[in-house]
Amino acid sequence: MLTILHLITGLRRGGAEAMLLKLLSASDRSSFQHVVVSLTSGGPLATEIGALGVRVESLDMTPGIPSLRALSSLRSIMRKERPHVLQSWMYHADLLAGLASIGYPRIPVVWGIHHSTLDVAATKPLTRLTQRACALSSRFMPSRIVCCSESARAAHVMAGYSPSKMLVIPNGFDLGRFHRDTAARAAFRASLEIPQSAHLVGVVARWDPNKDHRSFVAAATEVANRLPTATFALCGDGITWDNAPLSSMIDATRQRGRFILLGARSDMPQLMASLDVLCLSSTSEGFPNVIGEAMAAETPCVVTDCGDCAAIVGDAGRVVAPRDPKALAGALLELLSLDVDVRRRLGVRARERIATLFSLRSVAQRYENVYREVVATDVQKTSHC
Repeated sequence: MLTILHLITGLRRGGAEAMLLKLLSASDRSSFQHVVVSLTSGGPLATEIGALGVRVESLDMTPGIPSLRALSSLRSIMRKERPHVLQSWMYHADLLAGLASIGYPRIPVVWGIHHSTLDVAATKPLTRLTQRACALSSRFMPSRIVCCSESARAAHVMAGYSPSKMLVIPNGFDLGRFHRDTAARAAFRASLEIPQSAHLVGVVARWDPNKDHRSFVAAATEVANRLPTATFALCGDGITWDNAPLSSMIDATRQRGRFILLGARSDMPQLMASLDVLCLSSTSEGFPNVIGEAMAAETPCVVTDCGDCAAIVGDAGRVVAPRDPKALAGALLELLSLDVDVRRRLGVRARERIATLFSLRSVAQRYENVYREVVATDVQKTSHC
């Protein structure tokens, strides 16, 4: 039995956090046990992880403030748990894991990268500094570096990360949880108080500059002007009418009644099943979970060409350039104007693509193989000392 200690920046709803939850849910419990340590306290996924029978601990760090106390606390947890592998998720956790492993050479460290690029204009200085420190130390701190996408691997090699340590394991998707569900579609639309016949476009993305809600709102306005039945449901952290910049952006279109802001949601299978099209308008991504979840639910996607979005969608959706609202609107109108049966066949093709390339259990097995590999390599090194 191998014990894997996962160190993650936080447990709010996000791509890396969701993949950690899915990995834990699909893990072979006869061979692996897991402990999760969050740099910051709280977060809705802490409860969901705990429900899997996985213990969650927190270092109670204040976001944006480095802490020697947190480093000491992590080392104490490592002494108590005696993990075989320390797996970290995202830059700040990667660096802290590397520092904590100093003096613990028999605990292999596996870093996790979940960004394809680091947009200087949209990224905090401390995060940029942390990424640079990780690049410089990547040759000696981690045993392996897992990237969620090929675009993330290439970008971080260019940023100075050790290419020999890197491998790509994409996000995986639970086909039992996400699937076509006509009852859920009807119920969710009824809860939104929209007609069952409405053309419903969804956006699942937190309020963040990289998600480029501005381009989506501009594209949605054009779609709304040309398609009277179009409605737009947006959800994610910060996606509420209390968000002044977002609400002002929507009010400027004079189409406020066509937009529904849902905030953070936990009922993703029902939401995905309710949509006619999912839209992702980001300027930077790694391997977005929301695309795979929508495709598993037989919902076609319109995405921007960033990260591995185009590679996920393939021929089962539409891909446009980032920051191009007109192209985004054109692709949305194209899919929404399709005959219902044609759009349904496109959704079936999308699900088949996810089943073939990105099933959750196959992805979990790839992580488990990495854990076995680094432990075996560590044992070999120790035996030669």
